[in-house]
Amino acid sequence: MSMSDELPDDSEGLDKPPSFFPYEGDVDLPRDPGERGEPIECTIEGVFGYESNGNIQRFVLLSDGERKVPILIGPFEAQAISLPLDGATPDRPMTHDLMRNIIDRLGAELVRVVIDDLWSTTYYAKMYLRRGEEEMEIDSRPSDAIAMAVRFEAPIFVVEGILSSSDE
Repeated sequence: MSMSDELPDDSEGLDKPPSFFPYEGDVDLPRDPGERGEPIECTIEGVFGYESNGNIQRFVLLSDGERKVPILIGPFEAQAISLPLDGATPDRPMTHDLMRNIIDRLGAELVRVVIDDLWSTTYYAKMYLRRGEEEMEIDSRPSDAIAMAVRFEAPIFVVEGILSSSDE
Protein backbone atom coordinates (compact mmCIF):
# COMPACT_ATOMS: atom_id res chain seq x y z
CA MET A 1 0.00 0.00 0.00
CA SER A 2 1.45 3.38 -0.94
CA MET A 3 1.52 6.38 1.36
CA SER A 4 -1.07 8.19 -0.78
CA ASP A 5 -3.47 5.26 -0.30
CA GLU A 6 -3.25 5.68 3.48
CA LEU A 7 -4.01 9.42 3.54
CA PRO A 8 -7.60 10.62 3.50
CA ASP A 9 -8.69 12.56 0.43
CA ASP A 10 -9.93 16.13 0.81
CA SER A 11 -13.48 15.04 1.68
CA GLU A 12 -12.74 12.36 4.27
CA GLY A 13 -11.26 12.45 7.75
CA LEU A 14 -11.65 16.19 8.28
CA ASP A 15 -14.22 15.79 11.03
CA LYS A 16 -11.74 14.40 13.56
CA PRO A 17 -8.22 15.43 14.54
CA PRO A 18 -5.14 13.38 13.81
CA SER A 19 -4.52 10.51 16.17
CA PHE A 20 -2.89 11.59 19.43
CA PHE A 21 -1.02 8.31 19.83
CA PRO A 22 0.62 6.76 16.78
CA TYR A 23 -0.50 3.17 16.32
CA GLU A 24 1.12 0.54 14.17
CA GLY A 25 0.05 0.99 10.58
CA ASP A 26 -1.03 4.60 11.03
CA VAL A 27 0.69 7.28 9.01
CA ASP A 28 2.61 9.43 11.47
CA LEU A 29 2.68 12.89 9.92
CA PRO A 30 4.13 15.36 12.40
CA ARG A 31 2.59 18.82 12.58
CA ASP A 32 4.94 21.64 11.73
CA PRO A 33 5.48 23.53 14.99
CA GLY A 34 6.16 26.78 13.13
CA GLU A 35 2.97 26.50 11.10
CA ARG A 36 0.91 28.65 13.48
CA GLY A 37 3.57 31.23 14.25
CA GLU A 38 5.82 32.08 17.15
CA PRO A 39 4.90 31.28 20.77
CA ILE A 40 3.80 34.33 22.80
CA GLU A 41 3.97 34.27 26.60
CA CYS A 42 0.55 34.45 28.24
CA THR A 43 -0.77 34.62 31.78
CA ILE A 44 -3.74 32.95 33.40
CA GLU A 45 -6.51 35.53 33.83
CA GLY A 46 -8.51 33.02 35.86
CA VAL A 47 -10.74 29.99 35.87
CA PHE A 48 -14.37 30.82 35.24
CA GLY A 49 -17.71 29.12 34.86
CA TYR A 50 -20.98 29.97 33.20
CA GLU A 51 -24.31 28.23 32.86
CA SER A 52 -25.39 27.00 29.45
CA ASN A 53 -28.60 25.00 29.01
CA GLY A 54 -28.58 24.03 32.68
CA ASN A 55 -24.97 22.84 32.61
CA ILE A 56 -21.99 24.59 34.14
CA GLN A 57 -19.26 25.15 31.54
CA ARG A 58 -15.79 25.90 32.90
CA PHE A 59 -12.89 27.51 31.11
CA VAL A 60 -9.43 28.84 31.81
CA LEU A 61 -8.75 32.25 30.30
CA LEU A 62 -5.25 32.97 29.00
CA SER A 63 -4.11 36.41 27.86
CA ASP A 64 -1.06 38.05 26.32
CA GLY A 65 -2.22 41.39 27.76
CA GLU A 66 -4.35 42.28 24.75
CA ARG A 67 -5.83 39.10 23.31
CA LYS A 68 -7.62 36.43 25.29
CA VAL A 69 -7.99 32.70 24.67
CA PRO A 70 -10.73 30.81 26.56
CA ILE A 71 -10.11 27.05 26.78
CA LEU A 72 -12.99 24.85 27.91
CA ILE A 73 -12.04 22.47 30.71
CA GLY A 74 -13.79 20.00 32.99
CA PRO A 75 -14.59 20.47 36.69
CA PHE A 76 -11.59 18.43 37.89
CA GLU A 77 -9.21 20.33 35.65
CA ALA A 78 -10.71 23.62 36.87
CA GLN A 79 -10.01 22.56 40.46
CA ALA A 80 -6.48 21.39 39.55
CA ILE A 81 -5.69 24.84 38.16
CA SER A 82 -7.62 26.92 40.72
CA LEU A 83 -6.25 25.36 43.92
CA PRO A 84 -2.59 26.34 43.43
CA LEU A 85 -3.61 29.72 41.95
CA ASP A 86 -5.50 30.38 45.19
CA GLY A 87 -2.55 29.14 47.28
CA ALA A 88 -4.60 26.21 48.61
CA THR A 89 -2.92 22.90 49.41
CA PRO A 90 -5.04 19.74 49.67
CA ASP A 91 -4.43 17.31 52.53
CA ARG A 92 -3.24 14.66 50.09
CA PRO A 93 -1.52 15.26 46.73
CA MET A 94 -3.79 15.51 43.72
CA THR A 95 -2.67 13.90 40.46
CA HIS A 96 -0.84 17.03 39.26
CA ASP A 97 0.89 17.35 42.65
CA LEU A 98 1.96 13.72 42.35
CA MET A 99 3.33 14.39 38.87
CA ARG A 100 5.24 17.41 40.22
CA ASN A 101 6.72 15.21 42.96
CA ILE A 102 7.76 12.52 40.46
CA ILE A 103 9.35 15.06 38.10
CA ASP A 104 11.20 16.65 41.05
CA ARG A 105 12.45 13.28 42.31
CA LEU A 106 13.72 12.41 38.83
CA GLY A 107 15.78 15.60 38.89
CA ALA A 108 13.82 17.33 36.14
CA GLU A 109 11.84 20.53 35.92
CA LEU A 110 9.03 21.86 33.78
CA VAL A 111 10.53 24.81 31.92
CA ARG A 112 7.59 25.89 29.74
CA VAL A 113 4.21 24.96 28.34
CA VAL A 114 3.24 25.73 24.73
CA ILE A 115 -0.32 25.60 23.40
CA ASP A 116 0.60 25.03 19.80
CA ASP A 117 -2.33 23.69 17.82
CA LEU A 118 -6.08 23.94 17.39
CA TRP A 119 -8.18 21.42 15.51
CA SER A 120 -11.87 22.31 15.28
CA THR A 121 -12.45 23.33 18.93
CA THR A 122 -9.75 21.14 20.46
CA TYR A 123 -6.50 22.73 21.63
CA TYR A 124 -3.22 20.81 21.80
CA ALA A 125 -0.26 21.52 24.07
CA LYS A 126 3.24 20.40 24.88
CA MET A 127 5.14 20.44 28.13
CA TYR A 128 8.90 20.91 27.96
CA LEU A 129 10.86 19.20 30.72
CA ARG A 130 14.56 19.62 31.32
CA ARG A 131 16.91 17.30 33.16
CA GLY A 132 20.49 18.44 33.04
CA GLU A 133 21.25 19.35 29.43
CA GLU A 134 18.42 17.22 28.02
CA GLU A 135 15.09 18.79 27.10
CA MET A 136 12.07 16.56 26.56
CA GLU A 137 8.85 17.42 24.75
CA ILE A 138 5.69 15.79 26.15
CA ASP A 139 2.28 15.97 24.43
CA SER A 140 -0.42 17.07 26.85
CA ARG A 141 -3.95 18.32 27.13
CA PRO A 142 -3.78 22.09 27.65
CA SER A 143 -5.63 21.84 30.98
CA ASP A 144 -3.09 19.37 32.37
CA ALA A 145 -0.16 21.38 31.01
CA ILE A 146 -1.56 24.57 32.61
CA ALA A 147 -2.13 22.78 35.94
CA MET A 148 1.50 21.63 35.86
CA ALA A 149 2.78 25.08 34.83
CA VAL A 150 1.07 26.62 37.87
CA ARG A 151 2.79 24.12 40.17
CA PHE A 152 6.22 24.72 38.63
CA GLU A 153 5.70 28.45 38.12
CA ALA A 154 6.62 27.79 34.50
CA PRO A 155 5.71 30.19 31.69
CA ILE A 156 2.76 29.42 29.42
CA PHE A 157 3.00 30.24 25.72
CA VAL A 158 0.29 30.29 23.04
CA VAL A 159 1.30 30.38 19.38
CA GLU A 160 0.51 33.55 17.44
CA GLY A 161 -1.97 31.88 15.09
CA ILE A 162 -4.17 30.77 17.99
CA LEU A 163 -4.01 34.18 19.68
CA SER A 164 -4.88 35.88 16.38
CA SER A 165 -7.81 33.53 15.74
CA SER A 166 -9.26 34.39 19.17
CA ASP A 167 -9.77 37.98 17.96
CA GLU A 168 -12.11 36.86 15.17
